[in-house]
Amino acid sequence: MEVSEVRRRIRGAIEDARRRAAERRVRIDEASRAYERFLADVAVPAFHKMSQALVGEGHRFKVQTPAQAVRLVPDRPSEDYLELAFDAERDLPGLVARTSRGRGRRTISTERAVAEHKSIAEMTEEDVVSILVDELLPFVEP
Repeated sequence: MEVSEVRRRIRGAIEDARRRAAERRVRIDEASRAYERFLADVAVPAFHKMSQALVGEGHRFKVQTPAQAVRLVPDRPSEDYLELAFDAERDLPGLVARTSRGRGRRTISTERAVAEHKSIAEMTEEDVVSILVDELLPFVEP
């Protein structure tokens, strides 16, 4: 194999990598804008509704909005939370549900991608409530 052929293949691979990186940046920018609208119009109101419903059932939770995320936090001194956040690290940017619960001296943290079959712009309050109900069970177990 000639050096010129190797160089041609390397240049092709570099151009492919640049093109894929540019396409990924565009996807992330679009998803980020959709996430900002989703957070304000869908996720935060759904978290507040869930908090109100939980209070009605005797479980006191409050809603927090740390940087670009929304959290449901038990109303007791602890580091426990259930969070919905934007994940730009994946090839297709999306939502992740993160939980953190204390068990004695241990902290159990989980993170999972949610609603991978939908774009962020297509997410509804019903989708958010379904995610919360799935993730909330360990927090309300007797």
